[in-house]
Amino acid sequence: MGSASKQTSPTGKQPKPGSKAAQQADRRARIAELRAVEQRRERRNKILTIGISSVLVLAMIGGGTWLAMDAKDKSDKKKAAAAAAAEAAQKAKDDAAKAEIPGLQTFGKLTQNHVQTEVKYPQTPPVGGDHNPVWQTCMGNVYDKPIKNENAVHSLEHGAVWVTYNGKATAEDIKTLGDKVKATPYSMMSPYPDEQGTITLTAWSTQLVVDSATDPRIETFFAKYVQGPQTLEQGASCSSGQM
Repeated sequence: MGSASKQTSPTGKQPKPGSKAAQQADRRARIAELRAVEQRRERRNKILTIGISSVLVLAMIGGGTWLAMDAKDKSDKKKAAAAAAAEAAQKAKDDAAKAEIPGLQTFGKLTQNHVQTEVKYPQTPPVGGDHNPVWQTCMGNVYDKPIKNENAVHSLEHGAVWVTYNGKATAEDIKTLGDKVKATPYSMMSPYPDEQGTITLTAWSTQLVVDSATDPRIETFFAKYVQGPQTLEQGASCSSGQM
């Protein structure tokens, strides 16, 4: 290399070409050049590493910000949808509360004493009156056997809707009604062989008889009377009662 030709011996004299001193000087020059090249490579690699790391950090920050904003946007949309659904449901309930139900019977003010004895009710099924201190569990419960009037009436006092049916109800009617009740807290369903109507919907002091589970008045009755204005004990439990 050109730099090797300028190397001098320890005595200050130029080493002779091809001599051992000249070879040593040339080797030292090559080593120095290789070190310089390696140092330049290391500096470039450090610069590249720092640059790439900075880009990655910025990308992570940007990505994290975007994810946070996207999550917030989704959360806001979800809350807005839930609020809209709740508002629509409340509007439907308010509209149902104002709606007239053809064939609906109401029975005025009824007693509501707690008694341990059997009660003879004037309506079948009963719509209210004195009742057992223990209510029938009515959190969407579907019973396949008749339940006691006195426990069921206590549930009506808590704002439950009681669906009953006799032998005229079809298997399809029973399934449709059962699915409706299971999806509705503060409702219950049981067979009632002695009732005159095929299907009877009962709330406190209120009753509707229909012939089929497809009758549109059923939806209106549920919307209006599940925890509706007839409820004497708003907020009372419908769980942990008689089963």
